[in-house]
Amino acid sequence: MTDIDELLSIRAAELYYEEDKTQDEIGTILRITRWKVGRLLAQAKANGFIRIEIVHPRARRLGIERQLRGATGLADAIVVSTAGVVDEFDLQKRTAQAAADYLSALRPVPRTLGISWGRTLYDISVQLKPGWASGVNVVQINGGVSLNARPGTAAATAVSIAQKGAGQFTLLPSPAILERVETKLAIASDRSVAAVLEMGSSASAYLFSAGQADAGSAHIDSGYLTQDQVDELVRKGAVGDVVGRFIDSSGQIVDQALDERTFGIPLEQLRRAKTSIAVISGARKHAIARSVVLSGLCTVLITDEDTAQALIKAA
Repeated sequence: MTDIDELLSIRAAELYYEEDKTQDEIGTILRITRWKVGRLLAQAKANGFIRIEIVHPRARRLGIERQLRGATGLADAIVVSTAGVVDEFDLQKRTAQAAADYLSALRPVPRTLGISWGRTLYDISVQLKPGWASGVNVVQINGGVSLNARPGTAAATAVSIAQKGAGQFTLLPSPAILERVETKLAIASDRSVAAVLEMGSSASAYLFSAGQADAGSAHIDSGYLTQDQVDELVRKGAVGDVVGRFIDSSGQIVDQALDERTFGIPLEQLRRAKTSIAVISGARKHAIARSVVLSGLCTVLITDEDTAQALIKAA
């Protein structure tokens, strides 16, 4: 492309995209044919002179999705735009909306959906529209009996998702972490609790998020762990938790003693699942997102474009 053609392509792009001129009008202004206007616009796009950005909150980054699937081997990836995002809560809401949209369009509709709990899952339950499914069974896959009165508990999340899907819900009546291994084993041996765990282990699809290992951990907010305990987990290599289980950058459990007191299905169940949907977004969760994806804990990732780009580089 000559300097003259480059300048013409830039001027044609300005007239077309910024002044809403038609290609015929541009040809008249620049005294060139309509065919050459089209060629100049194509050249401007090919040379990177034009950047088109869709800023609607429900817009997706399809190109990044393709790159992410190719780099990681994910069965599917949904990547939301960060354009116009105000803060991390806004980004979380946008990602939750994308997850609700994905769940509503999922075919076949899972007969049994195993879910975790936390702020992201609660946001998804709020964003889901009534009628997203017709007769889905929702089951908790990790303990979540609340230790405080904050909204967004496991029970509220499971009930909302099930009711909006015209289905049934099954709760796991246990805290996320028990004080003693013996207490956990006693609860797990109860016939009704064992039945819930069995249902969770045989779910046709899973929906979960992941927590970061820092002061923002839901385990601190919920009263299960203290800041000092989370700091110690970080010293052992923790990058975050999945269904209550703290893992390192390679997806391995960092504290076996704590894990033995953690109530819910094992992580290997997520790795064996045909459909395992992780919803993770935000800069503070880049490390746990990388661990979840690269260690095979999910088949589908719903995330934001910055997290996706970080994953592509890591992969």
